[in-house]
Parts: sequence; C-alpha cells; structure tokens
Amino acid sequence: MRYELTDLRLFLQIAQARSLTAGASAVFITPSAASYRLKNLEQAFGTPLFERTSRGMELTAAGDAVLAHVRDLFEGIERMQSDVSRYISGIKGHVRLIANSSSLNGFVTPTLGRFLVAYPGIDADIEEHRSENIPNAILAKEADVGIFAGTSDVQGLSMHPYALDRLVIVTPRDHILASETSIRLGAALDFDFVCMSRTSSNFLFLRDTAQKLGKTVRARLHAHSFDAVLSLVASRVGVALVPFSVLGELQPSQQVAVIELEEPWALRELTLVVRQDAKFPAYMQEFMNFLLEDPRVAATRATSIPGPDRSE
Repeated sequence: MRYELTDLRLFLQIAQARSLTAGASAVFITPSAASYRLKNLEQAFGTPLFERTSRGMELTAAGDAVLAHVRDLFEGIERMQSDVSRYISGIKGHVRLIANSSSLNGFVTPTLGRFLVAYPGIDADIEEHRSENIPNAILAKEADVGIFAGTSDVQGLSMHPYALDRLVIVTPRDHILASETSIRLGAALDFDFVCMSRTSSNFLFLRDTAQKLGKTVRARLHAHSFDAVLSLVASRVGVALVPFSVLGELQPSQQVAVIELEEPWALRELTLVVRQDAKFPAYMQEFMNFLLEDPRVAATRATSIPGPDRSE
C-alpha cells in the first residue's frame, strides 16, 4: 500500500469541500492531478472512497472510516510540529474556530485579534455556523474549538461556560416601538427588518423563530455586518434583531432605541466546546484561555446581562 501525505491531505480537503476542484485548489494542484492522485489512493486502499453524485463528492462508508484516521493523523502532525518549533523559533501553529454570528461579532473577534498579536507564529481559520450544528462539527473534527448558543446533548464533548448575551430589538429613535420598555418578537415582526446576510446564523434564527409564530420576516435588505445593520436602522430603513454585545461599539451616527425582548430565548448562554479526547498542542490551551479569560467575556458570566438603558 503506497501513498503520500499529500494524497491524504488532498483526500481531507475533498471530503471537507465535497468537491474535487476545491480540494485540488486547497493543496495547490490541478484538478486533473488531483483526480489521478485520488484514483491511486483508492487503488491503494482497494475500495472507492467517494461517490460522485449531483451534490458533489460524497464519502463512502470506507471513506468515512479513512476520514476519521486522517483527521487524527494531521492533528498528531500539528502537535509534533508545534512541539519541535519551540526549540527552533518560538511557538507556531494553526487554530480552527467555528461560532455563531452573535458570539463572533460580540465577543470572539476582538479576543482572537489580541491572541494573534501575542502569538505571531499562530494562524487561524474562523467560520460562522448555526449554533445547533456546532457540537457535531466539533465532534467530527471539522474545527478545534466551537462557541454556540443554547444547550447540546452531543456526547464526547467538553463544555465550558463562555459568555451571557441577550438578543434585543433595535429601532430608529423616532420609531413607534422606540418608547416601549419591552416587547415580544411578534410585535416587531409587523415592521420592516434590516437583517444580516441570508446565510448568517442570526438571520436564520430570526427566520425560523418567526415561522414558529406563524409569521414571516419582512426583510428590506440584508447587510454584511452588525455595524452596517445598526447604521441602516439609525437611518430609518427598518428595525433589527441583534445581540446586546454588539452595541458596545456604537458610533454617534448609529444611535438607536434598544428594546428588550420578553421571550426567555432572548437570553443567550454561550458555550465553548472542544472534544473530550482532543490532544491539543500547548498553544491551543493558551488560545482557549484567551477566549475564556477575556475580561469583557468573563464579566458577563459574573453578572446578569443588563436590560437596555432607558435613561437616554
């Protein structure tokens, strides 16, 4: 049985992207070269690893088994490189984090920036996922660390309380709802919304929650960031559902009315999750400590999230 690490890395990239072309691009070879290498790898194992379908490259049962071992292999290589690099030129490595949009925008990104400055040899990949998908993605080794809202009964994971946040409605200052102390989401759904992108976990949560109420979201437009959403709300384009944590950096031009939601789900308990059996290099523990011990994050765990300040 003859194959190289490059073949296994290609296999991993194809499995993650479900695309031969995307997998080839990730390892910097042509699709024809990737096809040749994959064919040789399947011949070495003596069984097909993928099924070519209209949806892309789907793993066979044998491919699923190989994927688990390949992820373990590259995790071990990452630890080895990290351990050796300490004796050469300082800590080097790579972290992979997935999180829902609220935690990414409200807490994670500033902390991650400080971590990367403190550890210039570390690179990072961050991706937004829906909260309900994150525990299984971590268990499947699609990322090292996950942060999600809500609870999970997925086994084999180590959970750490991360932060408390609250979803609120923001409106223009002169909006009919602006004088309300608190409302239920259904009342806000009678108005036009400014939303995050159609694929963001924030919008998908809003859409699904509205559907449970028998309503639809009247989305006037989808913005690329919470800053853009708040600016558009201040410009009277519509109202929005945002995490309270993103309001801390409001610019004077983005002043809006903030209204508390009465539903229990509006209080968001964010959890940091990793695999119980993960054997991470030392810098990964430092990364987790950075996330959990960030003063702004830790402060939310020590106190309840305040409601909007109505004194303005």
